[in-house]
Amino acid sequence: MQKNGSGITISLCMIVKNEERVLRRCLDSICDLMDEIIIVDTGSEDRTKEIGAEYTDRIYDFSWTGDFSDARNFSFSKARCDYIYTADADEVLDEENREKFRMLKESLLPEVEIVQMYYGNQLSMGSVYNFDQELRPKLFKRLRAFNWIDPVHETVRLLPVVFDSDIVITHLPEKSHAGRDLEIFGRMAEKGAALSGRLINMYARELLISGTEKDLNRAEGYFTKLADGEETTPENLKEALCVVVKAARVRGDFLKMYRYAMKDIASEGVSEICFELGEYYFGQKEYQEAAIWFYNAAYETHSILNLHSSGDLPLMGLARCYEAMGMEEQEKEYKKAAADWRMP
Repeated sequence: MQKNGSGITISLCMIVKNEERVLRRCLDSICDLMDEIIIVDTGSEDRTKEIGAEYTDRIYDFSWTGDFSDARNFSFSKARCDYIYTADADEVLDEENREKFRMLKESLLPEVEIVQMYYGNQLSMGSVYNFDQELRPKLFKRLRAFNWIDPVHETVRLLPVVFDSDIVITHLPEKSHAGRDLEIFGRMAEKGAALSGRLINMYARELLISGTEKDLNRAEGYFTKLADGEETTPENLKEALCVVVKAARVRGDFLKMYRYAMKDIASEGVSEICFELGEYYFGQKEYQEAAIWFYNAAYETHSILNLHSSGDLPLMGLARCYEAMGMEEQEKEYKKAAADWRMP
């Protein structure tokens, strides 16, 4: 594609399905910053494609395979510009960040291969994230040049050149996507798919923050195998133990819950496990013992998956314990602490 003036050219690549309520809002905020727009539809039954056609004629149908990477790769294959920008339909660039994007487009150095941007407003709609803003790769150089580096024992540079911009993309979802994600994870686990360490972390995090009892039951066998596996990394082991302990407690298998909880407590315990033990003892009406574990969750350990497990959840657990024991002053103290707690 020919460049018009200085700067880079950018292909917008989107994958969409039934996004008629938000697609125009997204495209209105970024369309003039793009040199071509590619929309890949995975099976819309509403006016999504009709709305997309107002902005581009590069609209493609893609049969959904159950794998977002397949759809993303297909969309990238259609791009022709210097760089590819990925956007979801529920994203928006406000005026301040539109101007930052425009300046980036005019001045980006050609050796930069990936530009990261801040993804904001992540705690809306019961997000599975523990933070409201994070850097994500959003702009990708379409064709990569391989360069030799080092004056002696030279080698080809393998790692991409990444630039962390200060552009903030506002995420405005209309509903949580946790159920959709957990369904995909559940199918992968049932097929015996080998999940990467990153996906194990994401699966465990979604289960602890947003998972239903059904989701936990479905995942328990997979995470039990991970917890028992000799090749599981220490990080994934702790994550697996958190899922197994919660699933077993919710299901009422307290022997299994306690056995796997002790695997964690025997090393350096985490807040998620302490909180589950607090919930167990509270359910047994052993309020003093429950208070000990809630206190450990809030003050003596740290969380690895769900920050609420070291914050407002155990603090409210302490309030419930002291309420059950008739200790009103302590109950009020911990209720206030829970209400005042904020995500770090």
